[in-house]
Amino acid sequence: MHNDPELSGKYLGTISQDFVRVSDALKEASYQIRKAGFEYPIFPICKEAQPIGQLLFDQIQNGTDWNYFASFLDEFLQRGIVEKDKLEDFKSAYKDPDEFCCLFVVDKEFTNFLFIPYPED
Repeated sequence: MHNDPELSGKYLGTISQDFVRVSDALKEASYQIRKAGFEYPIFPICKEAQPIGQLLFDQIQNGTDWNYFASFLDEFLQRGIVEKDKLEDFKSAYKDPDEFCCLFVVDKEFTNFLFIPYPED
């Protein structure tokens, strides 16, 4: 799997379009994850099945381009997606979860973290 450092317009358009529709629910899920005592909520998104997190929104049932899952940093550490020696780098790059959603974009040609701001009310 190739990691592209830049988010191409191909991804940005479909992710932004979906995000407007699901952002309130993702923000609430982020709050609930943190309230349950888990730090660093992460929302994997993909177009095909993947094993990370629990499914929140199915693309077919919700009419979105992407499937949305809920997870958190500990699962990413356990799966080796975030390496223990890179943990502090990840934490320092992680943005305020009340203002930004941490997406983990998984696609055939692209896999990367993306911080996208929640729309202002």
